[in-house]
Amino acid sequence: MPTETPSPANVPRPANAPSSAETPGPANTHRGKPSARRLSARLRSAALDTRPLSVPAFRRLLAGQGLSYIGTMITEVAVPLQVYRLTHSSLYVGLTGLVGLAPLVVFGLYGGAIADRVDRRRLYLVSATVTWAVTLALFVQALVGAGSVGLLLGLVALQAAAFAVSSAARGAIIPRVVPAALVPAANTLNYTAGNLGQVAGPLVAGVLVSLPHGFAWAYGVDAVLFTALLYSTVRLPPLRMKRELPQRGGVRMVWDGLRFIGSHPVLWMSFAADIAAMVLAMPTALFPEAASTRFHGGAGLLYSAVAVGSLVAAAFSGWIGKVSRQGRALTVAVAAWAVAIAAAGATDSLTLTVGLLICAGAADLVSAVYRQTILQTYAPDEMRGRLQGVFTVVVAGGPRLGDLRAGAMASATGITLAWSGAALACLILVVGAALAVRPFWRYAASSASQTSAVPPASASSAPSAPSPSSDDVLPQPQAVYEAGR
Repeated sequence: MPTETPSPANVPRPANAPSSAETPGPANTHRGKPSARRLSARLRSAALDTRPLSVPAFRRLLAGQGLSYIGTMITEVAVPLQVYRLTHSSLYVGLTGLVGLAPLVVFGLYGGAIADRVDRRRLYLVSATVTWAVTLALFVQALVGAGSVGLLLGLVALQAAAFAVSSAARGAIIPRVVPAALVPAANTLNYTAGNLGQVAGPLVAGVLVSLPHGFAWAYGVDAVLFTALLYSTVRLPPLRMKRELPQRGGVRMVWDGLRFIGSHPVLWMSFAADIAAMVLAMPTALFPEAASTRFHGGAGLLYSAVAVGSLVAAAFSGWIGKVSRQGRALTVAVAAWAVAIAAAGATDSLTLTVGLLICAGAADLVSAVYRQTILQTYAPDEMRGRLQGVFTVVVAGGPRLGDLRAGAMASATGITLAWSGAALACLILVVGAALAVRPFWRYAASSASQTSAVPPASASSAPSAPSPSSDDVLPQPQAVYEAGR
């Protein structure tokens, strides 16, 4: 029978001990300081978690990715502007996005399969080098005044293919570089760097393209900034697979990855939530019409508001890594995104719309971090490349499908229904599906250790491997940490 612990009021006090009224304490000697310390501690816990920066390899990788992303955004602005200057046709400008879709899908999936068979550092370096070479080709064609739209579109398609492979490899590298407990914080830092690039890149591009030989300047700056990513990749330690996989063709490995996702509700529901949010509640294609007919200006504010919201959320994101019920947290974040988007499309005030889009951007950062974290920590290491390939396809292809849906729906039903109505449909669909898919709704980060290590066995496959050790799901990167110094 447990013993009863006496309360402080019942504990005998020595005869010469001062009473509580006489005992000096923090409240009496430094009135107000305990409250100030508690407030300071809460603010520190809510601030951006920078602990992954203590890992030298991750710190270099983040710096290289952050600088390269600014350059990438410069090129993403410069290419459509150059195409329009050459053709004076919005149709050709639209083709710059379309020509990159097929390479993203094909090489995103196939590149993920390759990332599960080879040293991921080497694959990342090779694909990043191809991306850099394409950027140099864009620079040269602008410098010599080639004036070929076909050449531009071909380079865009090649760059999209290389980006898809490097993106699949990069996402699979993060859990091997930082401890599992810091993966959410590492992803938050990555998304923060990306959002900084999304804000700074277009601003820099606008200045550069206005200069003489402006497109050459834009592509040249991108090439210079991209060298930081190459350097950080070279400095990574080798990242070979932890276990040998059966000899299979690339297509078969892609299929195994898709089957693995389909057999785990936690994974396919996280992808489904992302697709719904991008296809049904992404209003980017409606911004030009809204700026022209509803607000009579303010297109730049509309385009930048979501990224600004993500940056604000990142500044107070320290709590994200402390949430274990990540399935529910992802659902709430997507629901908040949909509600904010729906409200933004139902108002005629530009100020209110921008404010609501900022709120949507904050929710988007949270949902993006949880999606990526679930993907990286739920699956075993030998599946991460393929799952990151699927993730690349969804993240890159979802907004394109969303633009198509929004534009077509606005033409048929009007901007309000295409904007707010579709966002409300996203809210109902995601919340309903999350509640119905119980494994996803109940998923906690600590349960990842029970994840199966291999995709479901087919009739022709080898006998299934044993369940993964904790190292497969919750990586222990001490050796990588030491090698990356």
